[in-house]
Amino acid sequence: MPEKKQKQSSEHSSSQPFIREIPENANRERLLQNDPDVFAAIRGEEERERRGIELIPSENYTYPEVLAANGSILTNKYAEGYPGRRYYGGQEFTDRIERLAIERAQKVFGAEHANVQALSGSPMNQAVYLAFLKPGDTVLGMDLSHGGHLTHGAPVSHMGKLFTFVRYKTDPENAGKIDFDALMKTALETKPKIVLCGYTSYPRDYDYEDFKKVADAVGAITMADISHIGGLVAAGVMSNPLASGFDIVTTTTHKSLRGPRGSLILCKAKYADVIDKSVFPGLQGGPHMQTIAAIAVALGKALAPEFKQYAEQVLKNARALAARLAENGATLITGGTDNHMMVIDTVKSFGIDGKQAEIILDSVSITTNKQIIPDDPNPPLRPSGIRLGTPAATTRGMKEEEMIRIGDWMTAALKHFRDDRLLGGIRRDVEAFCRRYPVPGLD
Repeated sequence: MPEKKQKQSSEHSSSQPFIREIPENANRERLLQNDPDVFAAIRGEEERERRGIELIPSENYTYPEVLAANGSILTNKYAEGYPGRRYYGGQEFTDRIERLAIERAQKVFGAEHANVQALSGSPMNQAVYLAFLKPGDTVLGMDLSHGGHLTHGAPVSHMGKLFTFVRYKTDPENAGKIDFDALMKTALETKPKIVLCGYTSYPRDYDYEDFKKVADAVGAITMADISHIGGLVAAGVMSNPLASGFDIVTTTTHKSLRGPRGSLILCKAKYADVIDKSVFPGLQGGPHMQTIAAIAVALGKALAPEFKQYAEQVLKNARALAARLAENGATLITGGTDNHMMVIDTVKSFGIDGKQAEIILDSVSITTNKQIIPDDPNPPLRPSGIRLGTPAATTRGMKEEEMIRIGDWMTAALKHFRDDRLLGGIRRDVEAFCRRYPVPGLD
């Protein structure tokens, strides 16, 4: 009997990896003992996230499982190359992880190919440009002040200096709609190599089929940057550009998708090689395998029915918050929202610029960000608006009723910002309110 038992134990140990659990609190204790300054700053951020309402639309609370993967021992491993084609040995588990991330990305978004290695949003878009363009080639993209992103060709960006970006605008007086007749005319005149749609501060959805018609007319590649709405597209509650035949779709993974700070490049199979080579070795070296593992975890979560329910609630909350803000006198860019975000013209609404509004709301533990508005006469660091969204608040369990309260607090603070007693009362109410809604990974 003892021999048989010993044999079973030996077989078990040889077929299973050796695992030694280190409790998270033990690692935190080590950090406290070895670097109390960094530890204190992290604890401060934890407390800030607990006590306040996060309304920046590009921020969210990730899953505890994502935090575990992102802080894992995979940080130690170099994995230059792609699964099965690495430049270093010891890739059994990294290959398994990256393949999982790729397979899940393809399934979640209905993509023929997925690259999960681009380190963040800017490199992912740069990799696409550099894959298909030569210096001086033209890209047709959304104007920054009308909702486009810095990486969509802003003159101050390196890509804006390397390539020629022609910009289209929205019509704020017509619910932010895009004039596709004018867009077609611009495309025929400028012959872009890429027609790019995507946004960072546009509160509406896109008609991807109309963009594709414009691109097809000039033989351009269609590219959509869905970084803000990636989770909403993944859940099927907003339009998927891949379903409209788009060639390339890019998205970050940390916003509405609730993953780590990483990115995905999704494309048709015929572009797989050129995209992969543009990312590595064209643009960067070793991928961050701990982040890719965390992306795989987040994508696994996105496949669950609960994620669709979450995404639906994000949209319900956005509509409720937008309606309440408008009722209370806020002027919303495009008049409302079709997605998770809204932009308030604070100059027109409250007689203060976006920087002032951001500071006032920070003082009552409501976090937003200053935001330029279409054709903004003010500079970017003191723009005319603020941008806000509902993914993070929804993650904590807040629903429509809570959005109404938040809208009331916001407008009261912005209307009466000189009343220190009122602001103090709002801050106390907000922080007491937030104690009822736990932060994933912290509580």
